[in-house]
Amino acid sequence: MRAWELGDQQGSVDSLRMVERPDPVPAAGEALVRIRASALNYRDHMILNLIDSAPKPEHRIPLSDGAGEVVAVGPGVDRVKPGDRVMMSFFTGWLDGPLQPAHFGTDLGGGCDGTLAELAAFPASSLVAIPDSLSDEEAACLPCAGLTAWVSLVEFGQMKAGDTVLLLGTGGVSIFGLQLARMMGADAVITSSSDDKLGRATALGATHGINYRDDPSWGITVAALTGGADLIIETGGAAALAQSIEAAAFHARIALIGMLGGVGIENDPLALTWKNVHLKGVLVGSRRSLEEMTKAIGRNGLKPVIDRSFPLAEAPAAYRHLASGAHFGKVVITHD
Repeated sequence: MRAWELGDQQGSVDSLRMVERPDPVPAAGEALVRIRASALNYRDHMILNLIDSAPKPEHRIPLSDGAGEVVAVGPGVDRVKPGDRVMMSFFTGWLDGPLQPAHFGTDLGGGCDGTLAELAAFPASSLVAIPDSLSDEEAACLPCAGLTAWVSLVEFGQMKAGDTVLLLGTGGVSIFGLQLARMMGADAVITSSSDDKLGRATALGATHGINYRDDPSWGITVAALTGGADLIIETGGAAALAQSIEAAAFHARIALIGMLGGVGIENDPLALTWKNVHLKGVLVGSRRSLEEMTKAIGRNGLKPVIDRSFPLAEAPAAYRHLASGAHFGKVVITHD
């Protein structure tokens, strides 16, 4: 089978190399999946370029998100069978309940081999059925970005109709957040440095679009337009958190998930106290959460927004496109 792996000189896209490997054989409790599509996340860019990330073991197969078809199962597997269409949980060991230290090391593409290969064996317990309404490419977008938005807004945020949701940027998590907010009757405000992307977000249902380069005090603007955001998916990190708190309503919930603007928090914690804001770190979610989100998406017909697809042989180009920031929604790699 063909696979991409990390070399011994990591730190740029040039460290990726395509190799031929023997086809895996599923062990007890595992299912062998022919991966039809993978999706990129900003995390993958960080791992490859050593951004706040230590080098991974040489030969590590990258990427966490994937979808495909079960082709064989190992002894003791009855959860899935050959022919089933499935996606992989981000943490293959996190099935339910709260995140625990033991779950680290089961993160695909980081702690263990990921999805940028034609075939891979996964714990059968980590696989989730794909609804008929989604293609393999669409399903591959869900396990990291989609689930992060779901956990932030639904499980932590307790989003309800009429709430105001603030989303930063137009990457995968934010666009999923916009779609989920509209699906559940909430209003959505979104920021971007591109007026063209703001127009596309408005076409998807955003109530307001704010260009943060033109309006560096966008947090005050959000508060003035909406009376304060009830839920915020904070992808900007240290550079944006102060503005997000400014934009927040009293008793708002802020899901801190990203570090696009860098790490390190230099904000006055009293700003949170004054508004009684709840700030919580969100690191993707469990298999149970992925199942619940997938069922809701299937019932409501939500379709992930795919910016562009690349063939497997052009995986480095997909990484470069993600790093450029030109994408709107998800960047996908197809394996056929």
